[in-house]
Amino acid sequence: MAEHRTMQRGALLDAARSLLSEGGTEALTFPALAERTGLARSSVYEYFRSRAAVVEELCAVDFPVWAAEVEAAMAAADTAEGQVEAYVRTQLDLVGDRRHRAVVAISASELDDGAREKIRAAHGGLVAMIVEALAALGQPEPRLAAMLLQGVVDAAARRIELGAAEDPATIAETAVSMALHGIRPS
Repeated sequence: MAEHRTMQRGALLDAARSLLSEGGTEALTFPALAERTGLARSSVYEYFRSRAAVVEELCAVDFPVWAAEVEAAMAAADTAEGQVEAYVRTQLDLVGDRRHRAVVAISASELDDGAREKIRAAHGGLVAMIVEALAALGQPEPRLAAMLLQGVVDAAARRIELGAAEDPATIAETAVSMALHGIRPS
């Protein structure tokens, strides 16, 4: 029975990822989850009490995997500059990954305070990964610089997600250049 519930929960989360990445928040409804998984609508409520609860679970499951990919890319870099580049580039490579698209599809305003706090904590962990590299590069305020760097990554991710006129590779290159050289061309 427990194994069946775990499989059903996993199927619901997978369906939620697909719905969010295909149609955003409007697509994530309990009837749509039921249809995608073959469950009765009432059964979906046995697993999740709200859309926010679904998103909170997605964040809890998917964000650590995403962060581990960023951390692994940074660990493979030989220099602090290489770590900064890996931090930016890996996150932007993950923008196309439906785990990422699903998590960002619902705005924080639709989540309860507990869910928003978990997401903030997860992002704080991501930002903390880059502080040491920024300090090694001589950044006098490495924590602040890390938060601002994440702002550049977030802005670049939004451009990619929106299907901006620029090619995603161009957006990534520009974001890496800004991270390493400021507004001066590399």
